[in-house]
Amino acid sequence: MDRHRGLKGDVADREVLESAGQWTIRGPIDGIEAIKRESPKRWRMQHLIVRGDPGIRKDAIIEYEGEELICFSINKQGEWHGPDEPQLWCTVGTADEREAYEKREYVPHWLDVDTVDAGALDVIKAKGDLSV
Repeated sequence: MDRHRGLKGDVADREVLESAGQWTIRGPIDGIEAIKRESPKRWRMQHLIVRGDPGIRKDAIIEYEGEELICFSINKQGEWHGPDEPQLWCTVGTADEREAYEKREYVPHWLDVDTVDAGALDVIKAKGDLSV
């Protein structure tokens, strides 16, 4: 069986052509080859929408669902024309996911999204240190 027949090869024969590291090249379907990045692990990183403002800023440490999470980024929404109280849209994760966040080794659209009230959130450290 010739594994590199080009676009005319059987799709069943070319389900997975190569697997090198984290990348998998799949055979052509209607003349289009798909390259998909495989996730090396399941992220705990997620988007957290906080209704209200508990006073947290970037690099804050919060406790959510019994786990300490770090706020990698915070976007404040609804301050001008939004609802009665603002919303904080946070990207949170564990300390060992900081490097993955900084290198963008995740797909933001695939992260889970949870919503919580500001009063139900336990704030351990309100904000990170200033870097001047």
